[in-house]
Amino acid sequence: MRKRAVLYAMCAVMSLALAGSALADNHAVKLSEKDGVGKFFTDSQGMTLYIFRKDSPGKSVCAGPCVEKWPLYFREKVAAPDGVMAGDFATITREDGKKQTTYKGMPLYYFAGDKAAGDVKGQGLGNVWFVASP
Repeated sequence: MRKRAVLYAMCAVMSLALAGSALADNHAVKLSEKDGVGKFFTDSQGMTLYIFRKDSPGKSVCAGPCVEKWPLYFREKVAAPDGVMAGDFATITREDGKKQTTYKGMPLYYFAGDKAAGDVKGQGLGNVWFVASP
């Protein structure tokens, strides 16, 4: 009986450790590279992150229908990839009250047209949307 309790306790500790590492990875920004695009940021699942040239540091002007096509990227804390300063990532509170993660002050977005990890279909759209890069 005692061995079984110890075994259950060990399983519980291992489960918590694995859950913690999965959660930590959820907050990781990764660096990808593609010919014709260069290096760019993705979320932990490989989905590309973008910036909007009409935004200014600390302020997003993408609202309403814009956010439907360009969903906000937000993580409470971001684990930066090697070679990138974690302090370059921050959080803003938008005029609509939602939070959004920024890189060097520029708000980060996804593109609804990207369907798979590594897609960069939003790159250069309207000459105002670009992959976020270090």
